Amino acid sequence: MPQVTVRINGYAYQIGCEPGEERHLLDMAQEVSKRVARVRALGFSGEAKILVLASLLMADELSDLTAELISTEASKAIAAGEAAARENARLMDELSLLAERAETIAAALEAH
Repeated sequence: MPQVTVRINGYAYQIGCEPGEERHLLDMAQEVSKRVARVRALGFSGEAKILVLASLLMADELSDLTAELISTEASKAIAAGEAAARENARLMDELSLLAERAETIAAALEAH
């Protein structure tokens, strides 16, 4: 298992990852470091508190993105449902016209 050294808040951490995931792990650590820097810029101190607040920032961002994704997916589902309803109505109209034609033909055959 590959080991990657990440630096967060001035500390180095050895983290294991799956082969090929090293770059992704480093990118994630960089994102954590950005949040830590934001928390430190607000004047907070203490390793544990900074990491907890940075984690909460990331959880808040994840929550916002999840809500946005759910909203987008719901909008897509509603649009698809509306399109299906329109298509269903169109097919029902077409079926009604075909039924009328069949009745007209049947009536004409009975008349002869």
